[in-house]
Amino acid sequence: MQLGMIGLGRMGANMVRRLMKGGHTCVVYDRSPEAVKALAAEGATGADSLDAMIAAMPKPRHIWVMVPAGGPTESTVVALGEKLEAGDTIIDGGNSMFKDDVRRAKALESKKINYVDAGTSGGVYGLERGYCMMVGGTTETVKRLDPIFKCLAPGRGSVERTPGRDKVEGTAEEGYLHCGPVGAGHFVKMVHNGIEYGIMQAIAEGFDIMRGAANPTVEDQYKMTLPVADIAEVWRRGSVLSSWLIDLTAKALVEDPALAKFSGHVADSGEGRWTVMAAIEEAVPADTISAALFTRFRSRMEESYAEKVLSAMRFQFGGHVERPTGG
Repeated sequence: MQLGMIGLGRMGANMVRRLMKGGHTCVVYDRSPEAVKALAAEGATGADSLDAMIAAMPKPRHIWVMVPAGGPTESTVVALGEKLEAGDTIIDGGNSMFKDDVRRAKALESKKINYVDAGTSGGVYGLERGYCMMVGGTTETVKRLDPIFKCLAPGRGSVERTPGRDKVEGTAEEGYLHCGPVGAGHFVKMVHNGIEYGIMQAIAEGFDIMRGAANPTVEDQYKMTLPVADIAEVWRRGSVLSSWLIDLTAKALVEDPALAKFSGHVADSGEGRWTVMAAIEEAVPADTISAALFTRFRSRMEESYAEKVLSAMRFQFGGHVERPTGG
């Protein structure tokens, strides 16, 4: 099957490589000519513009957009909508807001251009491991794209089967799933990333507590200097906490035991915020996810106005003076 790929960054380029390795043909475009050249040298058909990409593809065309969410994705989908024809399909594989998917699909309906949202998880390891995909769109369109999803997905591999799964039909065991109508794929990926915020925060706090066992505030008889890198490693093996995130934590602590190259400034790409917003709209409590999101906000602040107000109040009612280091 042929697929067009717009965006040849860390994930887009490797997805093209995985597809070509699986026997599919790819037409590629990126604002960087060097990125296009690199994939063309590996067997893809390079294009220097959207028009050139579209001209190089037989109908019906299937074009995957793998550019940053927000403005870049919006402008790319709008441009494609003006150039593609009835029966063609746009797949947004980035981290778009699901409400944007619904809006875009409606805007493309008049031209009978199909729209699919594919929440994609796998990061830089996807080339070897495969990509977990959560897909939204009409049944007919998603089914037509099945060879692409199947090739990109990790497959069953060595993962132990869930008891009773042999009686259940579907593609979930292969690592991809048609979750529902347009928007459903990115909605599920949004919640996936919101959960990820909470799990990552819990792991980070746990390691901070273990490292803090040697802090001056701890009584001497209870002080411990714990081998946190080795603890991460042992937790990989048979522990209830064993997971890819623990694997990556263990790797990071071997490479840089003091984590000296990291400042602790943690960005959020949007999905955590949208998950909390969805929880509010649904009146569903999401204590852990919201707390993890707010912790990311805090990580980017050296000080806050709120903390200054707190300090001012303490001084006013009790004469408490800030220590030189603050607090």
